[in-house]
Amino acid sequence: QVQLVESGGGLVQAGGSLSISCAASGGIFTTYAMGWFRQAPGKEREFVAAISWNGGGTNYADSALGRFTISRDNANNMVYLQMNSLKPEDTAVYYCAAASRWEAPSHGFEYDYWGQGTQVTVSS
Repeated sequence: QVQLVESGGGLVQAGGSLSISCAASGGIFTTYAMGWFRQAPGKEREFVAAISWNGGGTNYADSALGRFTISRDNANNMVYLQMNSLKPEDTAVYYCAAASRWEAPSHGFEYDYWGQGTQVTVSS
């Protein structure tokens, strides 16, 4: 059983930057691809970014490409999402997820474990 705990969310102005983190425990971290998803009020959960087990492959939603960067630290069981040039439409609860596969999947059903989420609010 893998536990995922997100941190680092908060309030930021449009155009600003924010980095959120996810700490994993309870499993062999390098056997999991990791992903970030988000859910805004009244909307469905959507894919943001994913990274393969060794960090060699990444996958981004069009909305994140060029602004967000996903990375992982396998020595410390951490995954990060650096978000730049934030927009009000990026406001959502951001969830970390772990998938028992090597590549970086983009569909929620491909993930086995989920964190509780961290709120990111971008003011205009």
